[in-house]
Amino acid sequence: MNTEARQILEGVKDGSISVEAALLRLKTEPFEDLGYAKPDIHRALRQGAPEVIYGAGKTPEQIVGIAGSLMSRGQERLLITRLSPEAAETVGRSLALTYDPASRIAYTGSIPEPDGIGTVVVATGGTSDIPVAEEAALTAELHGNTVKRIYDVGVSGLHRLLARKEDIMSASVIIAAAGMEGALASVIGGLADCPVIAVPTSVGYGASFGGLSALLSMLNCCSSGVCTVNIDNGFGAGYLAGMINHMEVRR
Repeated sequence: MNTEARQILEGVKDGSISVEAALLRLKTEPFEDLGYAKPDIHRALRQGAPEVIYGAGKTPEQIVGIAGSLMSRGQERLLITRLSPEAAETVGRSLALTYDPASRIAYTGSIPEPDGIGTVVVATGGTSDIPVAEEAALTAELHGNTVKRIYDVGVSGLHRLLARKEDIMSASVIIAAAGMEGALASVIGGLADCPVIAVPTSVGYGASFGGLSALLSMLNCCSSGVCTVNIDNGFGAGYLAGMINHMEVRR
């Protein structure tokens, strides 16, 4: 992803940003101490994407306070993950939010125009994996990626996945979310010529141990080019997919 620092410097170069304005943005305090949180004001400068608010475990009042700190320092788009419907309703009274109940993601503003090098494909083993997959898909979209969803294509009916082979082969990065034994990532890894991000989900019967069986299967994947994130970590998968999909944009 193009970093904010690069955009500032290019703005100075082409005259769209004055030296004084650029200096003011660069010397802003790197974080603000709210007591209960320290919002990272400089994350976009360091990493190319601003801080994301993890909503679970925070009160609506804390979320509003953190959001206000980030927005007052110029962050135009907020992304809040793992936000319950009840908390979203409360926070929405103070912020203009779009809330997606499937992924439990809330965000301000609109989804940006894609500027990545290709398409991020998000696949699930079953319908029950969609909440985690949607967290990944929406995260990727909010970070400027074209996303194609391929849901319920698990190995119990492999023909469903093979029917989407063209989508698999044309992707620049694939996210495979699956519970049970987590075999989907291995199969996709054996078909695709791009990086595959495996997301074990907590879907499954008792012996799946809340996603641990899928996690271990994905970590032991024999297909090359497959990496694994933590159980139900759709956000981490979507963010990483976005980074991969923007690598060639860097100059």
